[in-house]
Amino acid sequence: MRNNSSATKLDLRETQIAIKSVKDYFQRDLANTLNLQRVSAPLFVRPETGLNDNLNGEKAVDFYLKHYGINVEIVQSLAKWKRNALKEYKFNKYEGIYADMNAIRAEEELDEIHSSYVDQWDWEKIIDKSDRNKEYLYLTVKEIFSVFKRTEEYINQTYPYILSKKLPDEIFFITSQELEDLYPGKSPKEREKLICKDKGAVFIMGIGENLNSGKPHDLRSPDYDDWKLNGDILFWDEVLDNSLEVSSMGIRVDENSLKSQCELTNTTDRLKLKYHQDILKANLPYTIGGGIGQSRICMFFLEKSHIGEVQVGVWDENNLNYCRENKIKLL
Repeated sequence: MRNNSSATKLDLRETQIAIKSVKDYFQRDLANTLNLQRVSAPLFVRPETGLNDNLNGEKAVDFYLKHYGINVEIVQSLAKWKRNALKEYKFNKYEGIYADMNAIRAEEELDEIHSSYVDQWDWEKIIDKSDRNKEYLYLTVKEIFSVFKRTEEYINQTYPYILSKKLPDEIFFITSQELEDLYPGKSPKEREKLICKDKGAVFIMGIGENLNSGKPHDLRSPDYDDWKLNGDILFWDEVLDNSLEVSSMGIRVDENSLKSQCELTNTTDRLKLKYHQDILKANLPYTIGGGIGQSRICMFFLEKSHIGEVQVGVWDENNLNYCRENKIKLL
């Protein structure tokens, strides 16, 4: 990590104002670009609905509603809820929704880009079944990248002492297998760092299935993204001197990929849940969607070196000591 130069650019109060500026501009442009309508979203769901995100097996934070005798879970993402909502709200093809998603991930390892509090824009859009291909996925990634580019221009005009250009003109596309072939013997995180430093902005496609090495690039839940048609958007972050994942997204499973991915992961028990049955019976629309980290994009555009500089959190002593030693002011 290089010196935390942002410390002299924005004090705590100015940072709070700048965070709102980034978020307001980005979500407005994202909605206009992808034809999305903002909706209210749940903070918690009943586990038996199958609507919560199982992530990589992490246990959701849960609690008991005493007066009703009901157990509920804090959402870990809205990946499944959104697809169901698009049907319930009677949205049409090529229309979509986005929501502020707030979650608690109690099993997260805390560091400069991870906290127990997750804030992201969760978005979802109805597509035609014929759009379930690489070309449509890449087109959508380019549209989202254009939002990042315009946000960068806006922030640079608003705060001219922030670096004028962090992002390249275009985002680079590569599959996870191509990336493994390019950097043999490297770990997935090392590959991400190398390709991002070289290209500036990268979309790595195809995450979840085993590569030729016998291991996946990263783990993905089997029941929302199609592992052949998903991916991550990553930027090279000069402040962190590392790659920074800002979005995970993809074309969602259809009846065939849901069944095959659950079989691969020995999670066919989920197929009995209502959400999964609706997909198997083609009762839900075909969609594309993802999550975009709010705090992460604020870190990136405002040149912060710790996520605690753009969100209020609870930190362990190691993180607190690290921030003191590096003169990082946490919110």
